[in-house]
Amino acid sequence: QVQFVESGGGLVQPGGSLRLSCAAPGFSLDYYAVGWFRQAPGKEREEVSCISYRDPSTYYADSVKGRFAISRDDAQNTVYLQMNSLKPEDTAVYYCAANLMRSRCVPPQASGGIGEYSYWGQGTQVAVSS
Repeated sequence: QVQFVESGGGLVQPGGSLRLSCAAPGFSLDYYAVGWFRQAPGKEREEVSCISYRDPSTYYADSVKGRFAISRDDAQNTVYLQMNSLKPEDTAVYYCAANLMRSRCVPPQASGGIGEYSYWGQGTQVAVSS
């Protein structure tokens, strides 16, 4: 059974940075868009960012634009999320998943959104607090 592995979370002060990693053991990310999501306590899981396969198209939620940057290393079969200028409202469990229906990202409101993604991992906790 395929399950992605997220890592890199932790406790950071406001204004700090973290780099999350998403590995996909036993599954090739080739040909698939990959998304990062987060879920805060009591809230629905939301898409934070998406990166396409061999296409410059990316997606960022308005709340993270200009602060987060998504990248992928297909040779290492890994996707990253660089998070800068972190705010307390970024506190959540962060997950990654593959969009098995697309290789090119589109905004969630223009697609099936989270329902198009599979192979969720256990997530990595990000806490932003002073």
